[in-house]
Amino acid sequence: MSGSLWLGGDEEQDTLPFIPRQRPPGAATDDPLFQLALRFKELIAAAVHPDEIAAIIESDGMTDDRIRTVYGHPDSFSLAEALYARVPRRYPAAPAPPPEPFHAHLGSCLLRGLVFALPGLAYVLGAPLLAGPPAALGLPAGTMALLAGTVTGWVWNQSLSHRAHSWLSLADRPAAVRALRLGAPLGAALSTLAALAVSGPGELPAAAFAAGQCCYLAAATALLVLGRERALFWTLLPLTLGVVPGLPTAAGPALLLVSLTAAVALAVRTLCTETAGPRPGGAIQPRLTTSVPYGLFGLGAGVLVLYAALGDVFRHGSTGTVAGPSAVALTLSTGPAEWLLHRFRAESLAGLRSSSSARGFRGAVSVTVTLCLGAYLLVLAALAEAGSRLWPDAPALTGLRLATLLLIGAVLWTGLLLQSFGAAVGAAVVCCTAAVAQTVALVLGAPPTTGLLVSGSAAALLAVLACVLLGRATAHRP
Repeated sequence: MSGSLWLGGDEEQDTLPFIPRQRPPGAATDDPLFQLALRFKELIAAAVHPDEIAAIIESDGMTDDRIRTVYGHPDSFSLAEALYARVPRRYPAAPAPPPEPFHAHLGSCLLRGLVFALPGLAYVLGAPLLAGPPAALGLPAGTMALLAGTVTGWVWNQSLSHRAHSWLSLADRPAAVRALRLGAPLGAALSTLAALAVSGPGELPAAAFAAGQCCYLAAATALLVLGRERALFWTLLPLTLGVVPGLPTAAGPALLLVSLTAAVALAVRTLCTETAGPRPGGAIQPRLTTSVPYGLFGLGAGVLVLYAALGDVFRHGSTGTVAGPSAVALTLSTGPAEWLLHRFRAESLAGLRSSSSARGFRGAVSVTVTLCLGAYLLVLAALAEAGSRLWPDAPALTGLRLATLLLIGAVLWTGLLLQSFGAAVGAAVVCCTAAVAQTVALVLGAPPTTGLLVSGSAAALLAVLACVLLGRATAHRP
């Protein structure tokens, strides 16, 4: 130290900016002033003015008498100037921004969207099983069995998925596996029974198709919760052969059986190989009732999606199945929708850090909701247009159909947004109310514009709820 003019090593001089301050020639290391500078080295180096050092000295309890006696300076300000001259400036580096807790890879979200959409090809392959004369509500015979099984499965599996994710959020993966081991087979059985209960005489092929779909939904729920969407994607690839022209009629059911068997076998293997030991005593357990709103949201959202898919059947008396470009567009859009939900959470946290007032933060949240929802609706509109052009015998995408589809998409996205922040009750109430209103309008024979009014009202209400609830800073806890 005696050979250096600075307090600190040579490496610090090379890498840290400072204002040169020379130490008096001949100063020894036992100089009290030097020792004091060494003691408060870090604080002095970060000071931008001698007055900051004077405050440090006074807070240390030094009196003017001690300063005059020990250090030879009349007061703390004079001593601070001397210390400021001795220690080079070394300002602390700006802290790195915190890691984004809600980062989601776009490719993974798009993969999930494909996993959600590929089962739609099953309706193309299973068309011979669902064919028949019109029955209730002008739908083909056996379609009611399919709808009953589908809606029951949606409600059950949505609740089961939330239950399992609740365990995962508590870092208890074995408990999530136990919930899936019990809930997935039970859900498949209940939804299959619902499909069989409404199937009529001579509708055994349609009932078998519905039972297969119920089993697939249960298997897919378990695999998606446990993060096996990539493996599930490979089990669905045989369904893509359904678009091959000239495919024999008998090949469709065979491909369905191959894909279904692969998905169920993968789910069984995954659940059997996962560790699921006994639950530790005294561990925190999520309440079962917290999953009910998520199931009700699944019911309302499922009915709205079915109305979007069946709109042409109701309006034009088509004898097609429940598959269609509207349903495929909605399912394909789930991938971008999921990514935009993550982007909203990330952008809202960034706005929370940059906003200086509650009003400013609410404005930033409203802008972020508008941008993310607008981006999702643009993607959905593009998918709907592409589906209408590519889907065989699809009706033209009229302004009314597109507007209704976009409003249903807005309901689903804003509902999922509220769900992701724990506001599942409000989302479930609005979606279920809209589904009931759509059903009543259908039974009463209301004009098609009624669906536009119902979906628009639900979308507007959910958007207002999102802006109000998520405009509070306390809602954005990572």
